[in-house]
Amino acid sequence: MAQIQIKLVRSVIDRPERQKRTVQALGLGKMNSTRTVENTSEIAGMIKAVQHLLEVTEL
Repeated sequence: MAQIQIKLVRSVIDRPERQKRTVQALGLGKMNSTRTVENTSEIAGMIKAVQHLLEVTEL
């Protein structure tokens, strides 16, 4: 599988609880935190749900 790097670029403050938990499940906690993950269908769905908060880069 391809690797992708995700970065939290917008705050989760004043976001619905579901979006906060999705960001947490992706392994992102604070602003500008990054994580490299496999590009699976589950991860892609999570990214799509909070794409307005993230910056995604394919490696």
